[in-house]
Amino acid sequence: MKALKHLNKYFYKYRYRLIIGVIITVVAKIFVLFTPRFVGDAINVISDRLGGKISYEVFKTALITDIAYIVGAAVIAGLFTFLMRQTIINVSRYIEYDLKNEIYQHYQVLSLNFYKSNRTGDLMNRISEDVGKVRMYAGPALMYSINTVTLFTVAIIYMISTAPKLTLYTLLPLPILSIAIYNLSRLINKRSTIVQQSLSTLSTYAQETFSGISVIKSYGIEPKTNSEFEDLSIENRQKQINLTKVQALFFPLMILLIGISNLIVIYIGGLQYMNGEIEQIGTIAEFIIYVNMLTWPVATVGWVTSLVQQAEASQERINEFLKTEPEIQNKNNTLTPIKGDIDFKNVSFTYPDTNIEALKNVSFTLKSGQTLAILGKTGSGKSTILDLIGRLYDIDNGNVMVDGLNISDLNLISLRTSIGYVPQDAFLFSDTIKNNIKFGKEDATDEEVYEAAKNARVHKNIIGFKEGYDTILGERGITLSGGQKQRVSIARAIIKKPEILLFDDCLSAVDTETEEKILKNLVKLTKDKTTIIVSHRVSSAKNADHIIVLEDGEIIQSGNHENLINVEGYYKELYTKQLSEKEIQ
Repeated sequence: MKALKHLNKYFYKYRYRLIIGVIITVVAKIFVLFTPRFVGDAINVISDRLGGKISYEVFKTALITDIAYIVGAAVIAGLFTFLMRQTIINVSRYIEYDLKNEIYQHYQVLSLNFYKSNRTGDLMNRISEDVGKVRMYAGPALMYSINTVTLFTVAIIYMISTAPKLTLYTLLPLPILSIAIYNLSRLINKRSTIVQQSLSTLSTYAQETFSGISVIKSYGIEPKTNSEFEDLSIENRQKQINLTKVQALFFPLMILLIGISNLIVIYIGGLQYMNGEIEQIGTIAEFIIYVNMLTWPVATVGWVTSLVQQAEASQERINEFLKTEPEIQNKNNTLTPIKGDIDFKNVSFTYPDTNIEALKNVSFTLKSGQTLAILGKTGSGKSTILDLIGRLYDIDNGNVMVDGLNISDLNLISLRTSIGYVPQDAFLFSDTIKNNIKFGKEDATDEEVYEAAKNARVHKNIIGFKEGYDTILGERGITLSGGQKQRVSIARAIIKKPEILLFDDCLSAVDTETEEKILKNLVKLTKDKTTIIVSHRVSSAKNADHIIVLEDGEIIQSGNHENLINVEGYYKELYTKQLSEKEIQ
């Protein structure tokens, strides 16, 4: 139960609802337990009439009265039971809502390394399947626990007050039940953890398959993926069966023990009645009803124990992530405006997950309103510089300064809201094109959306679709071509009108003519913005105020276009090569 202590804050939050639920539960069970006594009285009345002890009129009046009491108690108990479920089960839904939000919000602040070392399917499973298991503990398990405790307490008090010796014999099987529950619950907890881990593996494989379906189809490996998924499903099925086998032992055991209790009531009660220890035959009938009324609560003890054990295993998995501290900490809670001055001073950085040294003593200065172009071979560290400006990672050595302040001392929200970032791998959401562009500025007008799309040279493509800007994109924007996705991403960044614009090789999928038009528009739009363009093309870099060339994380060339084309090196070679290719085209 240690892991489930995390939920105590939610129980406290909804304590008044829970208290009302407990009161309603107690009242409902008290009225439920009126029924056996009235049934016993009715049987005693019938027995007295058959024995000639009372007149027909007295018999009739007493029997009708008992029937009326039984019906009335059942109706009232039913009403309060309904209110009980509405109160306590609703609380479990509130807790489920709060817990999912807590997990999701925590996911949002965790660093990129967390997502590199954890699978998407596992993350999804913990916020869905695991939270679902926890909700069953916070709702049904809690409700039936209160129900059982109340029913047992009131029923046993009634039973002892009626026939103490018979009560003792009736309850004899319960210690056996307690020992069985203890041993089975430990096994359930162990197997529940195994099942949840298996579900995470299965979810991850399915998620990766759906995301990469185009690759799977293009390579024709559907049979292989089907076979692998089937193997995982069979493995998961066996683990589920192993868990179910243990859970299945509960109910037969409960029914057996309750049956034994019924036999004890009939046998011992019958002997006591014949010996005169029990005065009325209705007492035996009353005890049989009590025992059968306790059947479901006793049976639910096993079910509730199973729910608690599964919830414990799931909450432990949830807590594992909730206890993960984000590597990037927001040290400053004060929102401050960002102008856009950027200064790298001997910056070195090694990726913690791969130990690859991406940058080595990189230094450059960029004033607000200036444009920097970064060129270099694949893996030279170009994208890493952009990640460090957005403080997606913290550096190992040196200093990254923004507006003269160390980037780690800036408020993260201020920093990141001042940045418009177009990643190398354009990511679009499964939403309309308009909403994907408005992602950069939620309150943008339609005119602003159209203007951003025009500047990104994608407006004509969008209006060519049947639904225009209201076209729903497939997952990750699969509806669009590579170039269209890049241009929509550019529109999303520029509509934000940020102080800093970061373009990570975002024109690689467009033709040179379209690239030229987009670049001309960007020159106008980025006039007063600090802009960094990562590219493999000289055409994207030539108009920049400053250009640096990276190789293996180090700056090997630095200057402007005019300087660099007159110096032997990577930039001049790239320029000559791309110029000749353009002439051939």
